[in-house]
Amino acid sequence: MATQEKYELKQIPIGVGATGKRKETDSMGEVEVPADHYWGAQTERSLIHFAIGDDRMPKQVYHAYGYVKKAAAQVNAAAGRLDQWRADAISKVADEVIAGKLDSEFPLFVWQTGSGTQSNMNVNEVISNRSIQLLGGELGSNDPIHPNDHVNMAQSSNDTFPTAMHIASVIEVKKHLLPRVGALATAIETKAKQWHDVVKIGRTHLEDAVPLTVGQEWSGYAVQIRDAFALIDSSMVGLYQLAAGGTAVGTGLNAPPRFGEEIAAKIAELTGLPFITAPNKFAAQGSLDAMVNAHAALRSLAVALMKIANDMRWLASGPRCGLGELVLPANEPGSSIMPGKVNPTQCEAMVMICIQVIGDDSAVAFAGSQGNFELNAMRPIIINNFLHSARILADGCEKFRVFSVEGTTLNEKRIAQFVQNSLMLVTALSPVIGYDKASKIAHKALDEETTLKQAALATGWIDEKTFDRVVDPKTMVFINN
Repeated sequence: MATQEKYELKQIPIGVGATGKRKETDSMGEVEVPADHYWGAQTERSLIHFAIGDDRMPKQVYHAYGYVKKAAAQVNAAAGRLDQWRADAISKVADEVIAGKLDSEFPLFVWQTGSGTQSNMNVNEVISNRSIQLLGGELGSNDPIHPNDHVNMAQSSNDTFPTAMHIASVIEVKKHLLPRVGALATAIETKAKQWHDVVKIGRTHLEDAVPLTVGQEWSGYAVQIRDAFALIDSSMVGLYQLAAGGTAVGTGLNAPPRFGEEIAAKIAELTGLPFITAPNKFAAQGSLDAMVNAHAALRSLAVALMKIANDMRWLASGPRCGLGELVLPANEPGSSIMPGKVNPTQCEAMVMICIQVIGDDSAVAFAGSQGNFELNAMRPIIINNFLHSARILADGCEKFRVFSVEGTTLNEKRIAQFVQNSLMLVTALSPVIGYDKASKIAHKALDEETTLKQAALATGWIDEKTFDRVVDPKTMVFINN
């Protein structure tokens, strides 16, 4: 048995400094692996058997796994189950994993075993070999740090992979997505306040409706974003619950009592996030409902953003032959053949992002329904889609805010023309002359191509002074707010 006296933790830069191949072993035998990498036999087998497409397991999963392995090592050491010097080595390498310094050592494809076992073992092997290097041992020897016995102590892929999924998802949402969603909402709110008194014509069913202000319209956008923000934030409650401690099927076999509570507390301490142990490990491992729910919240943001981006590009259509109420920033030439053309590219990019997220959500929901007995073995596709959706939404919100929303201005002349020409201002006459007469005035103006006022006065049902007092767009927009 290895002793602390024999092995001392050294300061050795990352890098193997070897070429060719070296032999590694696992329970199925010997495998040759690249000598310039830290991974072992099971990682190499996965690279051979699952070289499918170009989709690699997101690096955020491995960074999250660094927290899992560090927490497990420290909890096991505190309980006397793992030598402190081994725990120190594992923790040091886990910090390198968390910091992304070993990203090149995690090459596996998304399309692998549905439990994520190969990614778990990829982490175990890399931490094992890097720890061995730091302790002056021989790579591939599994001595003095064994990937299963020490790095994976009291753990299973079945409980650690969903734990890493939750950690990665929460970090992505909290540190990247929500701050950018909040900033976008603030930018929209600023525009809503700026344009609070600018009266425009409303549209329902794509047809002219009664007036409102541009600020009121944009206040609706802001609330959509704020509501989606709140929904995403509240969905994190399910992701704070960690499966670690359930081991293979949720019973906790090979894990000591209270290991789930202790590792969750340690992960919370390391990340600064309120993770807790899942109260029922059978649900945590047999399903991925919390992930499905959280992605559905991302979908709600995509739905809101789709509406806003589409509204903006339609309201900016033109500049002369469309609606032309908004003037979007001119970021780049819009055509390779039509000189001077500028397109609403940020809006288009956002719409595509939203389409992708809604598609990702369908896959996540379908995969979430495929839990069988004590395990949902569709984990890689769910975490890949979740992190993909969260990242493109975050980046999309940032670019949309900076390069579209903040620079958008109004064509107030065009807006005023639409208000003046609208027939639906006749709605204000209904309480005065009745719905039927007001309707006839609107149809008369449309058929005879006159203004609403001209048509109304021609009927004799109302005088000019009353018409001017009643049909005033500015008094029609602040009735209840």
